[in-house]
Amino acid sequence: MASLLEKVGTLISANLHWIVNQALQANSLAVVDEYIRRVEDNLEALEDAAATVGGEAKTLRRKQREFEAKAEELDRNIDLFLREGKDKLAMAAQSRYNTMARLADTYREQADAQESEFQKLLDAKLRLEARLTEVKQERIHLQAMLELAKSKEATHEAVKAVGDVSTDAAGMDDIKGAIQRRLDKAAAQGEIDSQKLDRQMEEVLETSEIEQQLAARRARLGMADEAS
Repeated sequence: MASLLEKVGTLISANLHWIVNQALQANSLAVVDEYIRRVEDNLEALEDAAATVGGEAKTLRRKQREFEAKAEELDRNIDLFLREGKDKLAMAAQSRYNTMARLADTYREQADAQESEFQKLLDAKLRLEARLTEVKQERIHLQAMLELAKSKEATHEAVKAVGDVSTDAAGMDDIKGAIQRRLDKAAAQGEIDSQKLDRQMEEVLETSEIEQQLAARRARLGMADEAS
């Protein structure tokens, strides 16, 4: 699990500017596409790992509650045996109570650890999804830049072949204008997508804050065990 989080951390911290420069120098989107593929593969692995760890956390938490319930029942029986003068039964019940209590504590610690790991995976998934959106937007812009460069090269070759610089200069301006409009549209779309992502992240944070507030309220009302 740690190695997966390390890979994800490396992808998130990757220098996007360097990746774009490499693509421009190679006049190819291959390096960007490879990065996108790696991000998507690790996103899939993150989702699978999160589902596994989350399931394990639920199992451990259920075990904890089972042993806590058994310990509570034994605790009541111990008092009953003592009141009835059944010391041997009380001693046996106390021994079993100690065992159940230790097991409940063990499962509680394991469940806490798994839930913490589960949250780390969810956080990493959210950050990696944000990076994937960012690099896909950058790919659109980069593709337009490369197409613009190819168009300029083709126009330059046509000018040399025909020899009519003035006529082709006007045509080149038209090409530049058309491509710039495409670039502007792609940039505007990127801003729209970014705003969507911001809203999604705000909703996630707001939901988390509300859940924490409700958890605090349940705790104050003595409903913590029931809520969990």
